[in-house]
Amino acid sequence: MRLVAFKENGRSGLAVRCSGDSFHGLREGEPGYPGTLDRFLQLDRTQRAAAVQALRRGAPVDLTAVEMLPPLQNPGKIICVGLNYRDHASESGMQLPDYPTLFARFCSSLVAHRAPIVRPCDSDRLDYEGELVAVIGKGGRRIPKESALEHVAGYSIFNDSSVRDFQLRTPQWTMGKNFDGTGAFGPTFVTADELPPGARGLAIETRLNGEIMQRASTDDLIFDVPTLVSLISVGITLAPGDLIVTGTPSGVGGARKPPLFMKPGDLCEVEIERIGILSNEVVEESALQVDVT
Repeated sequence: MRLVAFKENGRSGLAVRCSGDSFHGLREGEPGYPGTLDRFLQLDRTQRAAAVQALRRGAPVDLTAVEMLPPLQNPGKIICVGLNYRDHASESGMQLPDYPTLFARFCSSLVAHRAPIVRPCDSDRLDYEGELVAVIGKGGRRIPKESALEHVAGYSIFNDSSVRDFQLRTPQWTMGKNFDGTGAFGPTFVTADELPPGARGLAIETRLNGEIMQRASTDDLIFDVPTLVSLISVGITLAPGDLIVTGTPSGVGGARKPPLFMKPGDLCEVEIERIGILSNEVVEESALQVDVT
């Protein structure tokens, strides 16, 4: 099953793929609208099945004519994994980790498919990072690895765009990973039953202006999805809707010689086999923004 979140005429909506590229769905205020995907993942199995049937009975949704939204707009936690591909750890000059390198992203950084990734006026070192996202569907603490995939509802795509000079000013990466408008996420949420267990063996590719920058397989993850779910849940209670952004392959712009960073006008695409293509143009931040409210 594939679900997409969208906005049309000021109303949020949720749609499900019915056949081929045909999506049907409902919008806020329409009978049977189940709410956002964030809300959908909170439902029990029976309620989810009823919600899907309601969406299938909804009107067709032309995804080319609506504003796409991140699949989840308010995940409780966005837990990202650094240095989780061997070649990327090597190109970064880092030793292979024996424990996942974890950091947090915040919802304020998220942007949708076809929305612009914003290069801040504070830096010209905005880098791309194509990544697989695992979406938690059932919460838990100290989840055994053997049953970890029972807690994963599905998968999506992330571009963990990083402001490298800010990221590397300190050993903690939080600032460089959380500039507004840098965390592209989407376009679809694909349920786990449509993919191999743990989304293993899928090709992942990042293209900048049509040129391949990153190419790998999710088989190359140092810590695979069940391992990540289990290790993270040792100390952090996972909840439905939480995201685990699993790490990027080699080929990032900051490791190239000379470095290659994204600039305004660039088009960055992240494609993961059997999930889809996340596409975003890069724009320049227009001016310093000050909250005067």
